[in-house]
Amino acid sequence: MGNIGGFLKNVVSEMRKVSWPKRKELTRYTIVVLSTCIFMALFFTIVDAGISELFRWFVAL
Repeated sequence: MGNIGGFLKNVVSEMRKVSWPKRKELTRYTIVVLSTCIFMALFFTIVDAGISELFRWFVAL
């Protein structure tokens, strides 16, 4: 049990050394991540729709 206590003490010590982002940086990073996710979702939706249409066209031959 003492080993777990020492581990948690080290975790707290290391967390104090972490350089946390400021509010402006965090907002910017959040916007970048969300816009990238939205872009990728739209991209793959369009690609999927295109491939589906190609298969439908091919099967209709």
